[in-house]
Amino acid sequence: MSDHDAEITQRRAELATAMKRHAPEYGVFQTAISPLHFIRSDAPTETIHSTHKPGLCIIAQGRKEVRLWDESYIYDPLNYLVVAVTLPLAGHVIEASPDQPYLCIRLDIDPAQIAQLIADTSPIGVPEREPHRGLYLDRIDTSLLDAMLRLVRLLDTPSDIPALAPLALREIFYRLLKGQQGQRLHEIAIADSQTHRVTKAIEWLNHHYAKPLHIDELASHVSVSTSTLHHRFKSITAMSPLQYQKQLRLQEARRLMISEGLDVTTAAFRVGYESLSQFSREYGRMFGAPPSKDIAKIRATA
Repeated sequence: MSDHDAEITQRRAELATAMKRHAPEYGVFQTAISPLHFIRSDAPTETIHSTHKPGLCIIAQGRKEVRLWDESYIYDPLNYLVVAVTLPLAGHVIEASPDQPYLCIRLDIDPAQIAQLIADTSPIGVPEREPHRGLYLDRIDTSLLDAMLRLVRLLDTPSDIPALAPLALREIFYRLLKGQQGQRLHEIAIADSQTHRVTKAIEWLNHHYAKPLHIDELASHVSVSTSTLHHRFKSITAMSPLQYQKQLRLQEARRLMISEGLDVTTAAFRVGYESLSQFSREYGRMFGAPPSKDIAKIRATA
């Protein structure tokens, strides 16, 4: 093992020890630092569908697979995951045990903080490149791990959090921008760029997914041409706007049936479907079973 690998292993071990104290059992744990969450699982999990806000995920132990549309991303303690825009994802833990639980840090990313950091540290007028996926993997290094450790250690000295957490967060975001894939965060955060405008379309869809989608109106709303919206939207999300909207609708309908006890028809109409047969067909393709059978199985195993 090289000295660099040994340093990373040592830092990961310290992270894992701290996380076990703050995440003593299966679940997602909010910390005293509002954007910082710990996730633990003592066994591999079934696939979970969710809408993932912008965030950084660093694994201290275990492995996880995340799917974006038809693309697969597997990350582990050597590779961190960045979700740069809000995306509907499906993920499951693929490596975990009681002795070596899956331990993951999720740090919410505030795009406004990224934009401010770019303004403070970058030259004005960075040329815009072709858009990339709004989700990517990058190799972790000691600089990023050190910054994350400084943030996590603050949980043991709560009085220091107000003064020092913003500094640690700023360094973490800086390290992400300096990473090999940091341009992806950069291009999404630059105000008035075409890619940034498309992220506004993504956010609009997340707030209005139940409404009928008119591409021309959405393009006009974010001040890009219809062709640019289609091209850049698919480059960033791996989906067309219509496919993206469909994922949001189906995920929300499933949540409504599980969490609020809505019946299939009410849930379908609540999220914007006008045809129950179309809803059931598309739901089955996404979740592997018709809605009634899927929800019954979930309730039986709860």
